[in-house]
Amino acid sequence: METRPFEVRWDPSALSHLKDRLRATPLPRQPRDAGWKYGCDPDFLSALRDHWLDGYDAEAAAAALNRHPQIIARVENLDLHAYHVVGEAGGKRPLLLTHGWPGSVLEFLEVIEPLAFPSRHGGRAEDAFDLVIPSLPGFGFSGKPETPISARTTARLFDALMRGLGYPRYRAQGGDWGAAVTAWLALDHVASLKAIHLNMVLVRPDAAPKTPEELAWQAEQAGVQGKLGAYAQLQGSKPQSIAYAMQDNPLAQAAWIVERFHDWADLRERPFDQVFTKDQLITDVMIYAMNDAFTTAAWYYFGAQQEAVRSIPPGRRVMVPTAVAAFPDPRSPMPPRSLVEKGYAVNRWSDMPRGGHFPAMEVPEDFVADLRAWGRQTEA
Repeated sequence: METRPFEVRWDPSALSHLKDRLRATPLPRQPRDAGWKYGCDPDFLSALRDHWLDGYDAEAAAAALNRHPQIIARVENLDLHAYHVVGEAGGKRPLLLTHGWPGSVLEFLEVIEPLAFPSRHGGRAEDAFDLVIPSLPGFGFSGKPETPISARTTARLFDALMRGLGYPRYRAQGGDWGAAVTAWLALDHVASLKAIHLNMVLVRPDAAPKTPEELAWQAEQAGVQGKLGAYAQLQGSKPQSIAYAMQDNPLAQAAWIVERFHDWADLRERPFDQVFTKDQLITDVMIYAMNDAFTTAAWYYFGAQQEAVRSIPPGRRVMVPTAVAAFPDPRSPMPPRSLVEKGYAVNRWSDMPRGGHFPAMEVPEDFVADLRAWGRQTEA
Protein backbone atom coordinates (compact mmCIF):
# COMPACT_ATOMS: atom_id res chain seq x y z
CA MET A 1 0.00 0.00 0.00
CA GLU A 2 1.43 3.35 -1.05
CA THR A 3 1.20 6.17 1.49
CA ARG A 4 2.38 9.75 1.56
CA PRO A 5 2.25 12.46 4.24
CA PHE A 6 -0.58 14.97 4.06
CA GLU A 7 -1.30 18.41 5.48
CA VAL A 8 -4.42 20.56 5.14
CA ARG A 9 -3.73 23.63 3.04
CA TRP A 10 -6.48 25.91 1.83
CA ASP A 11 -5.75 27.15 -1.67
CA PRO A 12 -5.69 30.99 -1.42
CA SER A 13 -7.58 31.53 -4.68
CA ALA A 14 -10.23 28.98 -3.70
CA LEU A 15 -10.56 30.60 -0.28
CA SER A 16 -10.97 34.01 -1.88
CA HIS A 17 -13.61 32.63 -4.25
CA LEU A 18 -15.46 31.03 -1.33
CA LYS A 19 -15.62 34.39 0.46
CA ASP A 20 -16.85 36.10 -2.69
CA ARG A 21 -19.63 33.54 -2.98
CA LEU A 22 -20.52 33.99 0.69
CA ARG A 23 -20.88 37.75 0.21
CA ALA A 24 -22.84 37.44 -3.02
CA THR A 25 -25.40 34.82 -1.92
CA PRO A 26 -28.70 36.33 -0.76
CA LEU A 27 -30.77 34.75 1.97
CA PRO A 28 -34.20 33.57 0.78
CA ARG A 29 -37.51 34.95 2.02
CA GLN A 30 -38.32 33.63 5.50
CA PRO A 31 -41.58 33.19 7.41
CA ARG A 32 -42.08 35.76 10.15
CA ASP A 33 -41.74 33.11 12.88
CA ALA A 34 -38.76 31.34 11.30
CA GLY A 35 -36.16 30.34 13.91
CA TRP A 36 -35.23 26.68 13.43
CA LYS A 37 -38.84 25.73 12.71
CA TYR A 38 -38.58 25.63 8.92
CA GLY A 39 -34.90 24.79 8.52
CA CYS A 40 -31.67 26.57 9.39
CA ASP A 41 -32.34 29.64 11.54
CA PRO A 42 -31.79 32.66 9.25
CA ASP A 43 -30.47 34.83 12.09
CA PHE A 44 -27.97 32.15 13.10
CA LEU A 45 -26.92 31.59 9.50
CA SER A 46 -26.45 35.32 8.96
CA ALA A 47 -24.30 35.57 12.10
CA LEU A 48 -22.35 32.51 10.99
CA ARG A 49 -21.65 34.12 7.62
CA ASP A 50 -20.50 37.34 9.27
CA HIS A 51 -18.11 35.40 11.48
CA TRP A 52 -16.93 33.31 8.52
CA LEU A 53 -16.07 36.47 6.60
CA ASP A 54 -14.66 38.64 9.39
CA GLY A 55 -13.81 36.50 12.43
CA TYR A 56 -12.93 33.01 11.26
CA ASP A 57 -9.21 32.32 10.93
CA ALA A 58 -8.87 29.78 8.13
CA GLU A 59 -5.15 29.34 8.64
CA ALA A 60 -5.60 28.69 12.35
CA ALA A 61 -8.26 26.12 11.49
CA ALA A 62 -5.86 24.39 9.09
CA ALA A 63 -3.16 24.44 11.75
CA ALA A 64 -5.56 22.80 14.23
CA LEU A 65 -6.38 20.09 11.68
CA ASN A 66 -2.64 19.59 11.16
CA ARG A 67 -1.84 19.07 14.84
CA HIS A 68 -1.66 15.32 14.28
CA PRO A 69 0.05 13.33 11.51
CA GLN A 70 -2.02 12.54 8.44
CA ILE A 71 -1.51 10.35 5.41
CA ILE A 72 -2.98 9.66 2.01
CA ALA A 73 -3.07 5.91 1.35
CA ARG A 74 -3.75 4.41 -2.07
CA VAL A 75 -6.28 1.58 -1.67
CA GLU A 76 -7.96 -0.04 -4.69
CA ASN A 77 -7.13 2.96 -6.89
CA LEU A 78 -8.74 5.37 -4.43
CA ASP A 79 -6.92 7.86 -2.24
CA LEU A 80 -7.95 7.58 1.40
CA HIS A 81 -7.11 10.38 3.81
CA ALA A 82 -6.55 9.44 7.44
CA TYR A 83 -5.05 10.58 10.68
CA HIS A 84 -2.53 7.97 11.82
CA VAL A 85 -1.46 8.69 15.38
CA VAL A 86 0.95 6.31 17.11
CA GLY A 87 0.69 7.32 20.73
CA GLU A 88 1.72 5.73 23.99
CA ALA A 89 0.48 2.38 22.67
CA GLY A 90 3.64 2.33 20.54
CA GLY A 91 2.17 0.36 17.67
CA LYS A 92 -0.17 -1.73 19.80
CA ARG A 93 -3.91 -1.46 20.55
CA PRO A 94 -4.93 -0.06 17.15
CA LEU A 95 -8.34 1.64 17.02
CA LEU A 96 -10.18 2.65 13.86
CA LEU A 97 -12.54 5.63 14.37
CA THR A 98 -15.06 6.34 11.60
CA HIS A 99 -17.18 9.47 11.22
CA GLY A 100 -20.50 9.93 9.45
CA TRP A 101 -22.53 12.59 7.61
CA PRO A 102 -22.62 15.58 7.86
CA GLY A 103 -19.55 15.19 10.03
CA SER A 104 -15.93 14.67 9.14
CA VAL A 105 -12.65 13.76 10.80
CA LEU A 106 -13.15 17.02 12.72
CA GLU A 107 -15.57 15.09 14.94
CA PHE A 108 -12.63 13.33 16.60
CA LEU A 109 -10.15 16.19 16.77
CA GLU A 110 -10.58 16.86 20.50
CA VAL A 111 -10.38 13.20 21.53
CA ILE A 112 -7.20 12.27 19.66
CA GLU A 113 -4.79 13.45 22.37
CA PRO A 114 -6.57 11.83 25.36
CA LEU A 115 -7.07 8.56 23.49
CA ALA A 116 -3.54 8.33 22.12
CA PHE A 117 -1.70 9.93 25.07
CA PRO A 118 -3.92 9.34 28.12
CA SER A 119 -1.16 9.99 30.67
CA ARG A 120 -1.11 13.62 29.49
CA HIS A 121 -4.83 13.91 30.22
CA GLY A 122 -5.38 12.33 33.60
CA GLY A 123 -5.42 8.74 32.34
CA ARG A 124 -3.14 5.72 32.37
CA ALA A 125 -0.55 5.01 29.70
CA GLU A 126 -1.82 1.45 29.35
CA ASP A 127 -5.19 2.82 28.13
CA ALA A 128 -3.58 4.33 25.03
CA PHE A 129 -4.65 3.45 21.50
CA ASP A 130 -2.94 3.76 18.15
CA LEU A 131 -5.49 5.77 16.17
CA VAL A 132 -6.48 5.55 12.52
CA ILE A 133 -9.18 8.08 11.61
CA PRO A 134 -10.04 8.07 7.88
CA SER A 135 -12.21 10.40 5.87
CA LEU A 136 -14.98 8.36 4.27
CA PRO A 137 -14.61 7.87 0.50
CA GLY A 138 -16.04 10.93 -1.24
CA PHE A 139 -15.84 12.96 1.97
CA GLY A 140 -13.34 15.59 3.02
CA PHE A 141 -9.77 14.96 1.95
CA SER A 142 -10.34 11.43 0.62
CA GLY A 143 -10.64 10.68 -3.07
CA LYS A 144 -13.96 10.54 -4.87
CA PRO A 145 -15.34 7.27 -6.25
CA GLU A 146 -16.63 7.38 -9.82
CA THR A 147 -20.04 6.07 -8.78
CA PRO A 148 -21.84 5.95 -5.41
CA ILE A 149 -20.53 3.50 -2.83
CA SER A 150 -21.44 3.10 0.81
CA ALA A 151 -20.63 1.36 4.07
CA ARG A 152 -20.01 -2.20 2.90
CA THR A 153 -17.50 -1.19 0.24
CA THR A 154 -15.96 1.27 2.68
CA ALA A 155 -15.51 -1.53 5.22
CA ARG A 156 -13.48 -3.47 2.65
CA LEU A 157 -11.36 -0.39 1.88
CA PHE A 158 -10.79 0.44 5.54
CA ASP A 159 -9.84 -3.14 6.39
CA ALA A 160 -7.25 -3.00 3.61
CA LEU A 161 -6.08 0.35 5.00
CA MET A 162 -5.62 -1.07 8.49
CA ARG A 163 -3.78 -4.12 7.22
CA GLY A 164 -1.60 -1.96 5.02
CA LEU A 165 -0.64 0.11 8.05
CA GLY A 166 0.48 -3.05 9.84
CA TYR A 167 -2.62 -3.73 11.92
CA PRO A 168 -3.95 -7.19 10.99
CA ARG A 169 -6.24 -7.14 14.06
CA TYR A 170 -7.80 -4.05 15.56
CA ARG A 171 -10.75 -2.47 17.36
CA ALA A 172 -13.26 -0.25 15.55
CA GLN A 173 -15.66 2.46 16.66
CA GLY A 174 -18.28 4.50 14.82
CA GLY A 175 -21.49 6.46 14.82
CA ASP A 176 -23.82 7.43 11.97
CA TRP A 177 -22.32 5.99 8.74
CA GLY A 178 -19.28 5.13 10.84
CA ALA A 179 -21.49 2.74 12.79
CA ALA A 180 -22.54 1.09 9.53
CA VAL A 181 -18.93 0.77 8.37
CA THR A 182 -18.01 -0.71 11.75
CA ALA A 183 -20.87 -3.21 11.63
CA TRP A 184 -19.93 -4.35 8.11
CA LEU A 185 -16.33 -4.73 9.18
CA ALA A 186 -17.57 -7.09 11.89
CA LEU A 187 -19.77 -8.97 9.41
CA ASP A 188 -17.44 -9.26 6.41
CA HIS A 189 -13.98 -9.02 7.99
CA VAL A 190 -14.49 -10.78 11.29
CA ALA A 191 -10.93 -12.13 11.48
CA SER A 192 -9.61 -8.55 11.60
CA LEU A 193 -11.81 -7.35 14.46
CA LYS A 194 -10.96 -7.70 18.12
CA ALA A 195 -14.06 -5.77 19.26
CA ILE A 196 -16.37 -2.99 18.09
CA HIS A 197 -17.93 0.03 19.80
CA LEU A 198 -21.07 1.72 18.45
CA ASN A 199 -22.81 4.92 19.46
CA MET A 200 -25.55 4.26 16.91
CA VAL A 201 -27.03 1.04 15.57
CA LEU A 202 -27.61 1.84 11.91
CA VAL A 203 -27.28 -1.74 10.60
CA ARG A 204 -30.34 -3.26 12.22
CA PRO A 205 -30.96 -6.90 13.16
CA ASP A 206 -33.16 -8.98 10.87
CA ALA A 207 -35.82 -9.30 13.57
CA ALA A 208 -39.17 -7.62 14.11
CA PRO A 209 -39.73 -5.75 17.39
CA LYS A 210 -41.90 -7.79 19.73
CA THR A 211 -41.74 -6.59 23.34
CA PRO A 212 -43.60 -3.45 24.46
CA GLU A 213 -40.26 -1.64 24.81
CA GLU A 214 -39.17 -2.66 21.32
CA LEU A 215 -42.52 -1.65 19.80
CA ALA A 216 -42.38 1.71 21.60
CA TRP A 217 -38.92 2.31 20.18
CA GLN A 218 -40.14 1.38 16.69
CA ALA A 219 -42.91 3.97 16.94
CA GLU A 220 -40.51 6.60 18.28
CA GLN A 221 -38.00 5.91 15.52
CA ALA A 222 -40.71 6.18 12.86
CA GLY A 223 -41.76 9.55 14.28
CA VAL A 224 -38.19 10.83 14.29
CA GLN A 225 -37.65 9.63 10.73
CA GLY A 226 -40.80 11.39 9.59
CA LYS A 227 -39.75 14.63 11.27
CA LEU A 228 -36.00 14.66 10.64
CA GLY A 229 -35.35 12.19 7.83
CA ALA A 230 -36.42 13.98 4.64
CA TYR A 231 -32.81 14.82 3.74
CA ALA A 232 -31.95 11.09 3.75
CA GLN A 233 -34.85 10.26 1.43
CA LEU A 234 -33.66 12.87 -1.04
CA GLN A 235 -29.97 11.99 -0.84
CA GLY A 236 -30.79 8.30 -1.04
CA SER A 237 -33.01 8.58 -4.12
CA LYS A 238 -32.05 11.69 -6.14
CA PRO A 239 -28.76 13.03 -4.75
CA GLN A 240 -28.01 15.10 -7.84
CA SER A 241 -31.18 17.13 -7.29
CA ILE A 242 -29.70 18.70 -4.17
CA ALA A 243 -26.20 18.72 -5.73
CA TYR A 244 -27.26 21.19 -8.43
CA ALA A 245 -28.48 23.63 -5.79
CA MET A 246 -25.43 23.24 -3.55
CA GLN A 247 -22.64 23.35 -6.13
CA ASP A 248 -20.36 26.36 -5.55
CA ASN A 249 -22.71 27.65 -2.87
CA PRO A 250 -20.94 27.49 0.52
CA LEU A 251 -23.72 29.35 2.31
CA ALA A 252 -26.33 26.83 1.14
CA GLN A 253 -24.05 23.96 2.14
CA ALA A 254 -23.65 25.55 5.57
CA ALA A 255 -27.42 25.89 5.97
CA TRP A 256 -27.97 22.23 5.01
CA ILE A 257 -25.20 20.93 7.27
CA VAL A 258 -25.61 23.22 10.29
CA GLU A 259 -29.33 22.43 10.49
CA ARG A 260 -28.41 18.78 11.16
CA PHE A 261 -25.92 19.73 13.85
CA HIS A 262 -28.64 21.78 15.54
CA ASP A 263 -31.44 19.23 15.25
CA TRP A 264 -29.32 16.21 16.18
CA ALA A 265 -27.43 17.64 19.16
CA ASP A 266 -28.43 17.18 22.79
CA LEU A 267 -29.77 20.67 23.61
CA ARG A 268 -31.54 19.80 26.86
CA GLU A 269 -28.97 21.47 29.11
CA ARG A 270 -27.01 23.78 26.80
CA PRO A 271 -27.97 26.09 23.92
CA PHE A 272 -26.66 25.31 20.47
CA ASP A 273 -23.90 27.91 20.55
CA GLN A 274 -22.51 26.33 23.71
CA VAL A 275 -22.50 22.81 22.28
CA PHE A 276 -20.59 23.78 19.13
CA THR A 277 -18.57 26.90 18.44
CA LYS A 278 -19.05 28.81 15.22
CA ASP A 279 -15.45 27.93 14.33
CA GLN A 280 -16.19 24.21 14.66
CA LEU A 281 -19.28 24.44 12.46
CA ILE A 282 -17.49 26.51 9.83
CA THR A 283 -14.48 24.18 9.74
CA ASP A 284 -16.75 21.19 9.19
CA VAL A 285 -18.45 22.99 6.29
CA MET A 286 -15.04 24.06 4.96
CA ILE A 287 -13.96 20.42 4.80
CA TYR A 288 -16.88 19.82 2.44
CA ALA A 289 -16.83 23.08 0.47
CA MET A 290 -13.07 23.45 -0.05
CA ASN A 291 -12.79 19.84 -1.26
CA ASP A 292 -15.86 19.91 -3.53
CA ALA A 293 -17.13 17.00 -1.44
CA PHE A 294 -20.76 17.91 -0.76
CA THR A 295 -22.08 16.02 -3.77
CA THR A 296 -19.99 12.88 -3.44
CA ALA A 297 -20.78 12.71 0.28
CA ALA A 298 -24.49 12.87 -0.56
CA TRP A 299 -23.94 9.96 -2.96
CA TYR A 300 -23.19 7.79 0.08
CA TYR A 301 -26.94 7.59 0.77
CA PHE A 302 -27.70 6.39 -2.76
CA GLY A 303 -24.89 3.88 -2.41
CA ALA A 304 -26.50 2.63 0.80
CA GLN A 305 -29.62 1.68 -1.15
CA GLN A 306 -27.56 -0.16 -3.75
CA GLU A 307 -25.48 -2.03 -1.17
CA ALA A 308 -28.46 -2.71 1.15
CA VAL A 309 -26.33 -1.79 4.15
CA ARG A 310 -29.01 -0.94 6.70
CA SER A 311 -29.98 -4.48 7.68
CA ILE A 312 -28.03 -7.52 8.79
CA PRO A 313 -28.65 -10.19 6.14
CA PRO A 314 -31.09 -12.94 7.14
CA GLY A 315 -29.44 -15.72 9.07
CA ARG A 316 -26.38 -13.66 9.99
CA ARG A 317 -25.31 -12.01 13.24
CA VAL A 318 -22.38 -9.87 14.34
CA MET A 319 -20.31 -12.27 16.43
CA VAL A 320 -17.53 -9.80 17.25
CA PRO A 321 -17.84 -8.56 20.87
CA THR A 322 -19.90 -5.39 20.68
CA ALA A 323 -20.06 -2.41 23.03
CA VAL A 324 -22.93 0.06 22.76
CA ALA A 325 -22.84 3.61 24.10
CA ALA A 326 -26.47 4.73 24.18
CA PHE A 327 -26.33 8.52 24.05
CA PRO A 328 -29.62 10.49 24.09
CA ASP A 329 -29.45 11.05 20.33
CA PRO A 330 -32.42 13.04 18.94
CA ARG A 331 -31.77 11.78 15.40
CA SER A 332 -31.51 8.08 16.14
CA PRO A 333 -32.87 6.85 19.47
CA MET A 334 -31.01 3.73 20.51
CA PRO A 335 -33.03 0.50 20.15
CA PRO A 336 -33.57 -1.49 23.34
CA ARG A 337 -30.76 -3.85 24.23
CA SER A 338 -33.05 -6.83 23.73
CA LEU A 339 -33.47 -5.90 20.05
CA VAL A 340 -29.81 -5.05 19.45
CA GLU A 341 -28.77 -8.41 20.93
CA LYS A 342 -30.75 -10.20 18.22
CA GLY A 343 -28.12 -9.00 15.75
CA TYR A 344 -24.99 -8.29 17.79
CA ALA A 345 -22.91 -10.08 20.43
CA VAL A 346 -23.36 -7.29 22.96
CA ASN A 347 -21.03 -7.58 25.93
CA ARG A 348 -21.06 -3.98 27.13
CA TRP A 349 -23.90 -1.44 27.31
CA SER A 350 -23.50 2.12 28.59
CA ASP A 351 -26.51 4.39 29.05
CA MET A 352 -24.89 7.79 28.61
CA PRO A 353 -26.50 10.71 30.47
CA ARG A 354 -25.75 13.44 27.92
CA GLY A 355 -24.58 13.96 24.36
CA GLY A 356 -26.41 13.59 21.08
CA HIS A 357 -25.50 12.44 17.59
CA PHE A 358 -21.94 13.82 17.68
CA PRO A 359 -20.70 12.66 21.10
CA ALA A 360 -16.97 13.02 20.44
CA MET A 361 -17.63 16.73 19.79
CA GLU A 362 -20.48 17.31 22.24
CA VAL A 363 -19.17 15.45 25.29
CA PRO A 364 -15.56 14.48 24.50
CA GLU A 365 -14.73 13.59 28.12
CA ASP A 366 -17.63 11.13 28.37
CA PHE A 367 -16.77 9.66 24.97
CA VAL A 368 -13.12 9.14 25.95
CA ALA A 369 -14.00 7.66 29.35
CA ASP A 370 -16.30 5.07 27.78
CA LEU A 371 -13.72 4.08 25.15
CA ARG A 372 -11.03 3.73 27.79
CA ALA A 373 -13.27 1.51 29.92
CA TRP A 374 -14.23 -0.53 26.86
CA GLY A 375 -10.57 -0.94 25.93
CA ARG A 376 -9.76 -2.31 29.38
CA GLN A 377 -12.70 -4.71 29.17
CA THR A 378 -11.60 -6.05 25.78
CA GLU A 379 -8.14 -6.78 27.20
CA ALA A 380 -9.64 -9.26 29.65
